[in-house]
Amino acid sequence: MTDANNHRFIPDGWHAVTPRIVVQDARRLVEFLTRVFAATGEFQEDRPSVVRLGDSNVMVSDAGIRSPQTAFLYIYVDDTDATYRRAIDAGARTIEEPFDTPYGDRRCMVEDEWGNTWQVATPFTGADPT
Repeated sequence: MTDANNHRFIPDGWHAVTPRIVVQDARRLVEFLTRVFAATGEFQEDRPSVVRLGDSNVMVSDAGIRSPQTAFLYIYVDDTDATYRRAIDAGARTIEEPFDTPYGDRRCMVEDEWGNTWQVATPFTGADPT
C-alpha cells in the first residue's frame, strides 16, 4: 500500500492491520493454529512468531514484558464443520456449534485454551458476507 506521495509503508504480504496475540506458551498456540487452521509459519523463540492463516498474518508472542492479551477473530475457512471438529479435538471449548446464519455464512464459535475466541465461517455459495 502506498500513501498520497507514493511511499510504500506496508511490507509485501501484509495488511494495514495485523492481529497480535500475547499468551503464556506461544509455542503451543502456534501448534494449535497449525493443527486447526492449517496455518503456516513456525514458532520463533526470540521474536514474535508470524503465522499465516489464509491470506492474513497473525503475530503470536509470549507474555513477558507484555501481559497476556486475548483476541476475538472471524476467520473464513473452506469447511466450517471440519475446522470445528479439529478445534474441539485440539482442546477448544464450544461457544456455538456450526449453524447456518441468515446472512449466508455457515458459522461456529470456539474458545481456545488461552481465551481467544474464533468465529469460524464458510460462506454459502454466492453469499455476500456483508
